[in-house]
Amino acid sequence: MQIYLPIAEIAVNMFLLLGMGGAVGFLSGMFGVGGGFLLTPLLIFTGIPPAVAVATQSGQIVASSVSGALAHWRRGTIDVSLGIILIAGGIVGASMGVVLFRLLRHVGQLDLIISLLYVLFLGVVGGLMLLESARAIILRRLGRPIAARRPGQHTWVHRLPIRMRFKRSRLYISVLPVLALGWFIGLLVAVMGIGGGFIMVPAMIYLLRMPTNVVVGTSLFQIIFVTAATTVLHAVSTKSIDAVLALLLMVGGVMGAQFGVQAGQRLRGEQLRLLLALLVLAVGVRMMYELVATPPDLYTLTIAAGGR
Repeated sequence: MQIYLPIAEIAVNMFLLLGMGGAVGFLSGMFGVGGGFLLTPLLIFTGIPPAVAVATQSGQIVASSVSGALAHWRRGTIDVSLGIILIAGGIVGASMGVVLFRLLRHVGQLDLIISLLYVLFLGVVGGLMLLESARAIILRRLGRPIAARRPGQHTWVHRLPIRMRFKRSRLYISVLPVLALGWFIGLLVAVMGIGGGFIMVPAMIYLLRMPTNVVVGTSLFQIIFVTAATTVLHAVSTKSIDAVLALLLMVGGVMGAQFGVQAGQRLRGEQLRLLLALLVLAVGVRMMYELVATPPDLYTLTIAAGGR
């Protein structure tokens, strides 16, 4: 069943969009990621213009993240105080990101920059997570102890000033790296159309040394507010949000997220990280292929604005 998307200016199968939203919502609930790292490329592969894909799917991320976060709230696995600091940094970063988004679109380099950033971040983050999770699984099967990353274990991050105690995460750390992490994620949310969870989750585990069971819920909690702010900023500044597309993605995302939370509770932490790493790398490889592959049409002719 085809449905016309007025801002994207193309017709797409409605059930395809619902399925994409549901699949990304499932991943959101399972891994604690917004899912934009997967949804934005999928929308682009479907034929949605990159600018519309980046701006619109943030609404779906909000919906699926709310659904997943509610399930984690009932389990008591959200560190609200740490999440609020991440949100504060994220909103500042998102505001700056929307300005950068408009600038790149004005100079005609937005599509290329989005693709390059996806290849870079997905390759690096996915590779590191794959190595670490595979090592943990191998050691477990061999019966060898896995070096524990204990909550609060001191690194250079924990020696920074302006410290605060986060009881749910059992941490006493500086708020500076938390703010910086939130700012960086907010910037990427606005420019790349991601929830930021695929960077946020490993950063909270390996940099802040948060317990894995709290990381997923806290990540979803901050994603809700940062992506909601980004949606409003894009609606006001870039006017690239397709409401019809956003609604279909939201409906699928809300349903999928609840099933994802239930599936995530049945897997060990290293198994979750391995699956997420493989997914991240797969999307990165596909984006790289799109950059280097010869297009079916080597050039196109269009009528310039104002032409006859």
